[in-house]
Amino acid sequence: MSAPTLERPAASVRRTLPGTDGLVWTVRRLHRTALWVWAGYVAVSAGLLLWLWGPGSSAAQKAFDTFGYGGAQENGWEGRSVYFPLIGTSFDALFYDPLTLTRIATIAIAVFAAGPLIARELESGTARLAWTQSVSPARWLAAKLAVPALLITAGTGLVVVLYRGVWDSDNHLLIAGIGPRDFAFSVGPATVANALFGLALGVLAALVLRRTLPAMAVAGIGQYLVGALRGNSWPFQGAYQQPELPVHSKAITSGGAQISDPGCYLSRSCLDKHDVVGFTRHYLPSPDYWPRQLTETGILLGLTALAVVAAFLVLRRYQPKRVAPLGKEASA
Repeated sequence: MSAPTLERPAASVRRTLPGTDGLVWTVRRLHRTALWVWAGYVAVSAGLLLWLWGPGSSAAQKAFDTFGYGGAQENGWEGRSVYFPLIGTSFDALFYDPLTLTRIATIAIAVFAAGPLIARELESGTARLAWTQSVSPARWLAAKLAVPALLITAGTGLVVVLYRGVWDSDNHLLIAGIGPRDFAFSVGPATVANALFGLALGVLAALVLRRTLPAMAVAGIGQYLVGALRGNSWPFQGAYQQPELPVHSKAITSGGAQISDPGCYLSRSCLDKHDVVGFTRHYLPSPDYWPRQLTETGILLGLTALAVVAAFLVLRRYQPKRVAPLGKEASA
C-alpha cells in the first residue's frame, strides 16, 4: 500500500475589500486625487491665515498705530482691486479670501460626493462589483461617508480655528461695514456643519438619480442655495442679515489717557493738537453670536442626519433579494 499523501494546507486568501481597513484603503485609493486637492485647499487656506496672523498684518498695523482707524482704512483701500476682489495686497483685501475659498469648497464637496464618489461607481458597475466581494451595500456606503466626513471635519475645523484666531487678534485692521459683520456671524461650528451637509446632500442626490452629471448638477445647485440661505433667510435671523457689532475705539494721549477718537484721519497736525500718540480699537463679542451659531449648526446637522438616513433607505433598493431554497419551495 502506498503511503497516504499529505496535502499542504491552502494558503489563506488575503482579504482586501470585506474588512473595514480594506474599505477605507479602497476609498482612499480610488479618490487620491480628490484627497490631494482637499489637502491643497487646507494648506493654502491655513498658510494664508498664518501669514495674515503674522507678517501679513504688519503694514496695516503700522498705519493703524500712526493714524488709527483712518490709517487702517487707507491701507485697506489702497491694496484692494476694484475689478478682481480676490486679488489684493492689503490685510483687508486678503482677509476674506479664505472665506471665499471655504464657500467654494462646500459646493465642490457636494459635487464630488454626487459624482466621482457615488454616482460614477453606480453608473459604471464598480459598486456592484464591490458588493459581490462580501461587502454589503450598507457597509460600502458607510465607508464612502465616513472617510470624507473625517477629512472634511478635520480640514474645515482647522481653517475655522485659525480664522477665529486672526479675527480675535487683528479685527481692528478691517474696514467697517458688512464684511466684518458677515464674517463674525458666519464662521464657526456652522461652517463645519455646512461642509458635512454638502457631503450628505451629494450622496443622496447620487443614490436617487444614479446618473453622474444630473446628480452633480442637483447637488451643486442645492448646496449653493443652502449657502445663500445661511446668510440671508434662515428663519431665526429676524429682519436683519446680521446685527451690528459693538466696537471699542479710543485714542491714547501722551499721558496714557484714553479719549474719543478725534477723527483726524491722516492729519498729523490734528493728532498733535489733541496730543494723540496711539490708538486702540477692537470689535466686542456679540451676545448674538453663539445663539445664532448653535441654532444654525443644529439645523445643518439635523438636515445632514436626515439626508444620511434617506440615503441608506434609498440604498435598500440595491440589497440582493433572498431566494428560497428549492426544498422549501417544493414542500410548500
